[in-house]
Parts: sequence; structure tokens; C-alpha cells
Amino acid sequence: MSNITAISAFLGGAIVGAAVALLVAPEKGSDTRKRIQDLLRKKGIIATDSEIDALVEQLTTEIDD
Repeated sequence: MSNITAISAFLGGAIVGAAVALLVAPEKGSDTRKRIQDLLRKKGIIATDSEIDALVEQLTTEIDD
């Protein structure tokens, strides 16, 4: 394995790990929902509280499986 491939694999794993850590970190549910809603708004996606709740439920179900 070349050095560039090893570094790319490491960085890719670090990014994925950071994303998963943000989703499963022990934080109040309301804080997590607010962060998701803020991120979606920055991308131009407007979502209601019930839509955010459904999204969080779907993500946690997929992570737990």
C-alpha cells in the first residue's frame, strides 16, 4: 500500500468516525434536533419539527441495526 493510499484511507476513516460520533454523542435530543435543523437550513432545506423528529428516528434506527 502506498503512503498516499494509506493517508487517504486514514483521513476517510477519520471523517466517517467524526460524523458517526456527532450523531451518537450523548447530547440532549432537543439539541441534536436543533443542530440538524440548522444544518438543513444552511443548505436551503426548511423542515418542520415533526419532520426533524422523523429524520432523527430513522437515523437512530439505522445506526442501531
